[in-house]
Amino acid sequence: MQHTLAGRTIVVTRPEAQAAGLCEGIIARGGRVLRFPVLGIAPADETALRDVAGRLEDFHLAFFVSPNAVEHTLRPILAWREWPASLPVAAVGGGSQHALQRMGFGHVIAPVSGFDSEAVLALPEFSEAAVRGRRVLVFRGDGGRELLGEELGRRGAEVEYVTVYHRFCPAADCAPLLEAARAGRLDAIVLTSSEGVRNLAALLGDALCELRDVAVFVPHPRIAGFALEAGFTRVVETDAGDAGILSGLERGLAARAIPDVPGVGPQ
Repeated sequence: MQHTLAGRTIVVTRPEAQAAGLCEGIIARGGRVLRFPVLGIAPADETALRDVAGRLEDFHLAFFVSPNAVEHTLRPILAWREWPASLPVAAVGGGSQHALQRMGFGHVIAPVSGFDSEAVLALPEFSEAAVRGRRVLVFRGDGGRELLGEELGRRGAEVEYVTVYHRFCPAADCAPLLEAARAGRLDAIVLTSSEGVRNLAALLGDALCELRDVAVFVPHPRIAGFALEAGFTRVVETDAGDAGILSGLERGLAARAIPDVPGVGPQ
């Protein structure tokens, strides 16, 4: 593999459990990784999950909002019982799809592009004709967007949510981040969620001004909007997933194709 990121220092802000693949990809391309998780994940109380585990046959579709939802749902459920063959599974993006496949699900309903609620709702399996009168189970973390469930309800589905994990802003020492920025050794920050943007801004406080001109790479236009609102001036959209982020970093850093004016760079 070519060292297309040689000499670059890239901040990876994903939760520890989801950061390995992206970090390994950066290092394989010659880059340096500064891990700075801005999102913590903790399992929720399993009472509601135990209850729904005994009723899985009552549902027509199970949807997982993230790899964390897959992990914190299926590890316990599959220890308690077998997943019913009659209950198909769906996911919002490639990370969740791959997590389900690793758990043994051969067929996963998921968009091939877009990787957000809008892309999921455009799938034929989520059309009004397909979901009307059906019961849909949504495994998720606390909070998050309500678009999917609200729209499914408008289309005639009965939606039941199960919260399987909690998100929180971890305590973090910002000194290594700021020291690298002040020394001119910080080339990029990867932010993969809107909540992550908010947490990073909260952790940095007034010191965010010292990083405002560092290139920020994000895999979705909604996250790009949050990054710009937070005060970052060089925001570059990439494709989704590790592969999309790595390609965006290669294009943006190896070629120095990062916009020098406030705004969102092209994909």
